[in-house]
Amino acid sequence: DGSLIEKIHYDKIISPQFTSQEYGIEDPRISFIDNRYYMTTCCVSSERHSTMLYVSEDGLNYSSLGIVLDHQNKDMLLFEGKINEKFYALTRPMGECYFASPADSLYHPGAAIHLSSSTDLLHWKPFDNAFLRSRRSSLSNVKIGGGTPPVLTKDGWLLLYHGVENKTEVGIYRTFWALLDKDEPSKILHLADASPLIEANPDITANISDQIYLNDVVFTTGMAEHNGDFILASGELDLACRITIIPKEYFSIIS
Repeated sequence: DGSLIEKIHYDKIISPQFTSQEYGIEDPRISFIDNRYYMTTCCVSSERHSTMLYVSEDGLNYSSLGIVLDHQNKDMLLFEGKINEKFYALTRPMGECYFASPADSLYHPGAAIHLSSSTDLLHWKPFDNAFLRSRRSSLSNVKIGGGTPPVLTKDGWLLLYHGVENKTEVGIYRTFWALLDKDEPSKILHLADASPLIEANPDITANISDQIYLNDVVFTTGMAEHNGDFILASGELDLACRITIIPKEYFSIIS
């Protein structure tokens, strides 16, 4: 059920190897593709913010394939499977400034989720058109970004992402979801951005309330199938790991 810790593999630690990682490695996301585990990570340094790709045959021993995105990108997520013989990924390029949206635009300016494709996982071509942006009518009025690597369901590619609502310095982080066409992932079949899938739950962190330094933050990063459910792994207030079990039928758009 995702709640039992079998072993903590400190002997398999992935630590900085390059100057591009001088301040550390963060935000790992793991996707299982063609019987291999691929992990994207953010590399933090004074020279650049980049995304590095790692690969493993067993999910424990990882080796670096090098930098694949040479710019600040906080959420690169690989689709768990090829589409028409290509690899696909969600990206979220970051910047210091954004131009205001036109007055009649449906969207807020700011960081958004974009699509890229690749033939080798190393060289990526961004799609020319925008993909998933924060809508003015949604709760995510600051920014959105990737959460879990997209997984293929009977209805299409299921992805969970985070949306941020403006409040205090950090904002309110919630988890939302979308369903994409299985053959053309740029087609959004269903977008559930009106109400969150997961919100921060104060009851979960009540016993460590003395350690809390921010509120209203849940950040979902992993999703695994188990029988008729999806097991979701999230960070709660940057203090604890949270497991949420949701039936697969919840995400179905076919009655």
